[in-house]
Amino acid sequence: MVGERYELEVGPVAHGGGHCVARHEGRVLFVRHALPGERVVAEVTEGTTTSRFLRADAVEVLEAAKDRIEPPCPFAGPGRCGGCDWQHVSPGGQRKLKAAVLTEQLAKLAGLTPEQAGWDGSVEPVGGKLPAGQVPAWRTRVQYTVDQETGRVGLRKHRSHEVQLIDRCLIAAEGVTELGIESRDWTGLESVEAIAATGSSDRQLIMRPLPGEQLPLVELDKPVSLVRVDEQELFHKVHGRSFVRERAAGRTWRVSNGGFWQIHPEAPDTLVAAVLDGLDPQWGENALDLYCGVGLFAGALADRVGEDGAVLGIESGKQAVADARHNLAALEQVRIECDKVETLLPRTGITATDLIVLDPPRAGAGRATVAHLASLGARRIAYVACDPAALARDLAFFAEGGYRPVSLRAFDLFPMTHHFECVAILEPTGREPDQRRS
Repeated sequence: MVGERYELEVGPVAHGGGHCVARHEGRVLFVRHALPGERVVAEVTEGTTTSRFLRADAVEVLEAAKDRIEPPCPFAGPGRCGGCDWQHVSPGGQRKLKAAVLTEQLAKLAGLTPEQAGWDGSVEPVGGKLPAGQVPAWRTRVQYTVDQETGRVGLRKHRSHEVQLIDRCLIAAEGVTELGIESRDWTGLESVEAIAATGSSDRQLIMRPLPGEQLPLVELDKPVSLVRVDEQELFHKVHGRSFVRERAAGRTWRVSNGGFWQIHPEAPDTLVAAVLDGLDPQWGENALDLYCGVGLFAGALADRVGEDGAVLGIESGKQAVADARHNLAALEQVRIECDKVETLLPRTGITATDLIVLDPPRAGAGRATVAHLASLGARRIAYVACDPAALARDLAFFAEGGYRPVSLRAFDLFPMTHHFECVAILEPTGREPDQRRS
């Protein structure tokens, strides 16, 4: 059915992928480049006559929503770059769509209204207000794919291996743009990732050569460190440092070999502030920082609980653990352990703690881990989530364990995309946990 066109009334926004839901003759279509309430002509991009649903792009807008704008990026639109989902939506309209997704996921998966979740219903903007039509340049890490025919870089099209060649990414941070990557020849590489640290002048390129190919000669417009990734996913320093120095929460953080770090320059401080405000750590308390990465929350907690307190961080990535131990070496009250949370936590012998921070991967923590955390009797838990569905599922599991959200905040840390970040603060309900476990 690919290529078929239908005139549709567009329904509500869907979770994930920047789609809205529409129906045609009883069949569900997930339509990109549309907005709720619009009337569009949609062209099917995926699906057959036996598919449960179809994917489609709005290729013509017959009746536009009031939040629709002309996409500022020339590479946005049907069949083009898949990096952004909402270039055709005003900034306020984007946040309303994200709020609608969170509201729906909380209701469907956790059985919570916004009020019951302690959420005011808004997705908070982060960063200063920009002139109309200007796109926030927030993305401090950009992974470019190299077009094998031309040696030029681009970004992948939505749900495709095809490359959209670009001469500039509007959401890329200035520190990435100033490297001039789009104007160079990258023949011999599969991809090149650019990292521009926040709070330092560090710039890094992570290059993946094609099998059997040599690295190209790299001459960029600014000083940059170079790292090569081999076919076994091992990192090799080529020039300069193997890490960048990020600045957040009053500290400098070493992040090696493209390890995880929030890519909006204001995200680390924004999330740390939300976590600390919600937990209100006290001197002498004990805390867990789970999925701790390079130690951002562990460091912030350690400052609050002081020398009489203790913070245990758990992280499965070996390089991240090495970085966390380096970053927090001066804090004797912090210990960082390397393993999966679900594997290590039961082996620690910890039966009680005061505070917990968890920032799990996109899939969430899951029922078993949540049940274990609920059994530790923490007075407050901060859950940092990048996926609203995973958050809502885990909130339902926490409810089984006798915890409820007392506050929830959502932050627009990924403008122009469907992604956003949440921080939920949970407290015991004062009742016994449910006995259901699976």
